[in-house]
Order: sequence, then structure tokens, then C-alpha cells
Amino acid sequence: YLPLPGAVSDPWKLMLLDATFRAVQQTCHLIHYLRLSHHLIALNYLICTFDKLKSVSSEDIKITDAVFDGVEVRVFEPPAKGDESLRRSVVYFHGGGWALASARTSLYNNLCRIMAESLNAVVVSVEYRLVPEVCFPEQYHDALRATKHFLQPDVLAEYSVDPSRIAVSGDSAGGNLAAAVCQQLSKDEDLPVRPKLQALIYPVLQAFDFNTPSYQQNMNMPVLPRYVMINYWIDYLNGNYDLAHELLINNHTALNVGRALSFHARLNWTSLLPASFKKNYQPVVQTTGTAGIVEQLPALLDVRAVPLLADDATLARQPRSYVLTCENDVLRDDGAMYAKRLERAGVRVTLDHFHDCFHGCMIFTVWPTDFSAGVQTRNSYIKWLDENL
Repeated sequence: YLPLPGAVSDPWKLMLLDATFRAVQQTCHLIHYLRLSHHLIALNYLICTFDKLKSVSSEDIKITDAVFDGVEVRVFEPPAKGDESLRRSVVYFHGGGWALASARTSLYNNLCRIMAESLNAVVVSVEYRLVPEVCFPEQYHDALRATKHFLQPDVLAEYSVDPSRIAVSGDSAGGNLAAAVCQQLSKDEDLPVRPKLQALIYPVLQAFDFNTPSYQQNMNMPVLPRYVMINYWIDYLNGNYDLAHELLINNHTALNVGRALSFHARLNWTSLLPASFKKNYQPVVQTTGTAGIVEQLPALLDVRAVPLLADDATLARQPRSYVLTCENDVLRDDGAMYAKRLERAGVRVTLDHFHDCFHGCMIFTVWPTDFSAGVQTRNSYIKWLDENL
């Protein structure tokens, strides 16, 4: 498949990146087929082998690796300024389908360094465990434990962080974890410190409907076609790839699936999306589906995995929010629906939509994967944090 020229910024460079990634994936699937290693382990090994950085501090930013309640983190600290004793902070969860990448790869190392420098903020990048080593809910538990540890007053004091100026953020699968963590923190009545903001970058927030307009429009779009996102969900929830087609046609949330019935109103994109997103696409709602899918994968309806399924009372407790979406992304509507539901629940929300950008673009700002879309989205995201944190 080829994206239309002009449909995204830097289209030919994006096709080259996607072709390279697909070739590497095919190699890793061959390794899996030969039973030499799990394909995700092989893929992540290749990514991290060529990309991992050592914990080296510079004159501008101090970078250290630490352990927060059993969870590895990388902390980026700007130099102290004489005119202020406390700094703001961002807890960040990297993307990668809950299975790939690392807080230590150059792409995320570079992002978090720039955030720390631009915001004069302490950035905590969480190194949660990955699929297939662990599956849901362990990534969520790692993210929650590390965040709650950091929010302890004595830990904040150790890093000279202002307890009233903390954001929780993440991109893609990391945006999923950030949203889920914020929802849980909002329910913890004994928590002495709470996030001021949440900032979600093209987050993956639901596995209920794989036929939203953005899933239909971008089903073959680099670098995250629909079938790849479905497989990430199956891996995360420790399911079987044989379910992929059932999920693709929404058989798991058909009208005869009683456990899913009550959630349809919360993900009714016909009422949650603007006309510019809906275009002429039609809902795909099966009358008769396969109720056994939800029995096999109950996490499909677990709000810790699927934050968009949260009730209105939970959403009303969320902090001021920022949601970044890209037009050329299957996950566009996940973010837009969440922003609308938060807004209806009374939360102050900024939906920052980019018409010519694609999924994952914000981390691609360094040669040879340097995209104008990456710089554009990153600058907008950091600007919002700077103005609101």
C-alpha cells in the first residue's frame, strides 16, 4: 500500500520508514517460526541493541536510573536555578504497543531530555515491563506503582519537585497507561498528592470498536495499520491470534454479547465525534456475534486496560487534560472520543489535532528518522505543558 502524496507530511520518508520496519518485523516472525525466540523479543532486541543509550549525564541535564517500588525508571533533572527552589515534573510512559521500545532508547531519551530542558522540569520516564515477559495487568501495575511512589512527599522533596505541579503523560500505549493511572489515582482517597494535568499523545484507549471512522479510514496507514493494532491488543491481553478476525469485525461487542451491551453508549462515536471525523463512514455493529471472546479475554471490558469504558463519575474526577490526535492514525478517534467524554463530564480539555501527521510521529525528530510532523507535534505538546503546568 502507498499513502497518497500530501496525505501526510514527508510521505516518501514515511514509506521508507514503514518498509524498513515491516522488513524487520518479517525477519522477527521468521525467527519466531523457527522457534528461536518470540518475535516481539527479537524485534525489541534489535530496536534496543541499535538504539539503547547508557545513563550519561550532560552539563545541562542530569540523567540517572533508579527503582521506584520495584519498577525501573530513568530520571531527567535540569540544573537547579537560584531563583526557584521547587520544579515542576512529568511522569512519562513510552509507547510501543506495551511490547516494544524503552525509556532508554535514543528516541525517548531525546524526547524526555528536551522536555526537561524546555520545561525546567524533572521528567520520570517509566521502564515498565513488556509483552511477552508479562501481559495485562502487569504493565498497568508497574505504571501505577512507579507513579504512586514518586508522588510520595518525601520522594518529591528528594527531587525538589513542587507537589502541585505534576503531570502524567504518555504516547500511544503509554497514553493508555497514563489515562488508566490517572483514573485509578482519582479514586485513591488516601493519596496525599495528585497530578495537576494529564497529557495523552495519540493514546490507544479502547478495544471495543475496531471500525471507528479512523480505523476504517487508516486501516492500511503506516506505521500502525489496523491489523497490527489488533495484534498488539491480543498480545497485551494474552490472547490468541485466531481471534483477530472476530475482533476486526466487532463480533466481541455484538448486540447479543450481554457483558458488552451496557458499554455501547460510552463508545457511540456517532455522538462523540465531529462531522469532520465521521465523514461518510457507518457504524459496524453486529447483531449476533461471539460472546465467548469476552469470556476468553475479559480484559476487553476492563477499564484498567480500556480507559474509554470508564463511567462518567470517574471521568469527572480527572485532572485538566490534553489529548493530541493525528488525522492519519487508526487511533485518532480513541483520543477524540475520550476528549469529548471528559469535556461532557466537566473536565477542562484541549484536543490538539494535526491534519497531516501520523501515529508515532512525535518521537521521530532525529536523523535519519526526522520528520517535520515530529517537531510540529512535540513543540505543540511542550508548549501546552509549559502554559498549564
